[in-house]
Amino acid sequence: MSDTRSGYPAAGLPPLERLVIITTGGTIDKVYFDQLSDYQIGEPQIVRVLRDMQVAFTFEITQLMRKDSLAMDDSDRAAIRAAIEASTARHFIVTHGTDTMIETARALAGLGDKVVVLTGALQPAGFIASDAVFNIGTAVGAVQALPAGIWIVMNGRVWHPGRVRKNRQRNCFEPLDPTVA
Repeated sequence: MSDTRSGYPAAGLPPLERLVIITTGGTIDKVYFDQLSDYQIGEPQIVRVLRDMQVAFTFEITQLMRKDSLAMDDSDRAAIRAAIEASTARHFIVTHGTDTMIETARALAGLGDKVVVLTGALQPAGFIASDAVFNIGTAVGAVQALPAGIWIVMNGRVWHPGRVRKNRQRNCFEPLDPTVA
């Protein structure tokens, strides 16, 4: 799946020629099924978000899996890595569940000159109070401005995977060392 938009690159940055978005599931794509009183992972919501925002760059969507991140294992992380390694693109956003996002980011280390940003949501994208649109927008800006490496974008911040944790009690991402915010 792809979409093409035209626009001007940000001052001083090369144009984002192609953005590959890999979707893996997680809360960002969860849909509430009322008759079942259950959440299930639905279609990738990032497609709707980017089209609604009329972004000015080309993007491709690779729906790799539809899993809650707690159900992901090393073979799933290897599949994400293989998809990125196989691509000739330089810029990637991976939508991912927040519970094991950090583990996946660490498993992706060492991908050369590629810029990989993992993002997700603490509330499903279909919810009014969801952080999904904000996180996706932050991720799109970050992937264009960051140097090569693996990054996590959540809660309005760009995080190095080795310096962040998810605080499940507060339902947010925070620095591992609170004295180094």
